[in-house]
Amino acid sequence: MNKNQSFHYYNKGLKPISKVLRKSLTKAEASLWKYGLSKKKRKGYTFNRQRPVLNYVADFMCKKLELIIEVDGSSHDHEKAQERDRIREDNLKAAGFTVLRFTNEDVLKNMDAVCDRIDREIVVLGRRKS
Repeated sequence: MNKNQSFHYYNKGLKPISKVLRKSLTKAEASLWKYGLSKKKRKGYTFNRQRPVLNYVADFMCKKLELIIEVDGSSHDHEKAQERDRIREDNLKAAGFTVLRFTNEDVLKNMDAVCDRIDREIVVLGRRKS
């Protein structure tokens, strides 16, 4: 394991941006954080919000499971944005991460289903890591 991997590809150069983003979460991000991911609410696993990783800032990340959760608003509906998202996701997967994506609408209208999907992935990844 190289040094980058041991720190989960943390990018300290993006720390100032991640600090700003943590203070300006979208309504969907804030809801998922408050009702789903903070305080070890997901099967005892800790998540970080707005975590710098590679050349990106992941909305949420569980370092132990190498799980990244992205919450996408309407700006991700455009073709160019979707292509950037595909490249980002490919790069994250190549580094060993699992990426789950949800829309703002999913989070705001179907929080239980979103949390159930996250829990299922946690169970699968938890088995692989143990």
